[in-house]
Amino acid sequence: MTDTQATSNSLIIREDKNKICYITINRPKAYNSLSVECMEALIREFEVLSTDSSVNVVILGGSGKGFCAGHDLKEMSSNSDRTFYEKTFRTCSTLMLAITHLPKPVIAKVHGIATAAGCQLVASCDLAVAEENARFSTPGVNIGLFCSTPMVALSRNVARKHAMEMLLCGDMISAQRAYEIGLVNRVVPLEQLEQVTDDLAARIASKSSLTLKIGKKAFYDQVDKDIRSAYEYCSQVMVENMMSRDAKEGIAAFMEKRTPVWCGE
Repeated sequence: MTDTQATSNSLIIREDKNKICYITINRPKAYNSLSVECMEALIREFEVLSTDSSVNVVILGGSGKGFCAGHDLKEMSSNSDRTFYEKTFRTCSTLMLAITHLPKPVIAKVHGIATAAGCQLVASCDLAVAEENARFSTPGVNIGLFCSTPMVALSRNVARKHAMEMLLCGDMISAQRAYEIGLVNRVVPLEQLEQVTDDLAARIASKSSLTLKIGKKAFYDQVDKDIRSAYEYCSQVMVENMMSRDAKEGIAAFMEKRTPVWCGE
């Protein structure tokens, strides 16, 4: 079953199919740049998705020639008010946290360019698949505006020296280089981008929604803890997970050599 809908004056297009939600940023003439209105629309969509039991996985993409060119510089240059800048970057941070806190995995499907806050979007997603000609950068340093907020997500995905090189030089890197430093999971020809991303999403969507929720939260909660605290925390997570109906069903299905039937509890 497929359900397609446009929201917020078509800034965002949503399509649901087979437990996968496809979110497309729909500002092709502006390379899907993140205006405040666009970011707010994305935040609302993720808020709705957080309680949507019909969706297990989200794929985030962009329309037109590229994934996302970052903040809308036309909008930012036409507003010199400090309050507007505070709202812009606060909204951006809220958007990135909405992706991290969403109890469902989010996969970035990247074509064309992903620059500045667009690169931040890729880094904020749980997984990323890029077409082989995609390019990534945090180019703020080139215009006197260091990519400080993109740095938060970038530095949590790639090694420090790789992150610093991107941030200090502001150069474009290839999809292959993004793969080498851990910014994306897979690099594929453009004609295979949709199929490979769909296949990855479908594999994940077939799992227990409760297990995905537990696992994603635990991953981000433990990653910044010291190793002893991380083990203590994750041990408790495992205990709680073991008490769920889906864990009992999954173990029984494995023992009985059958496909598990998940209930999400």
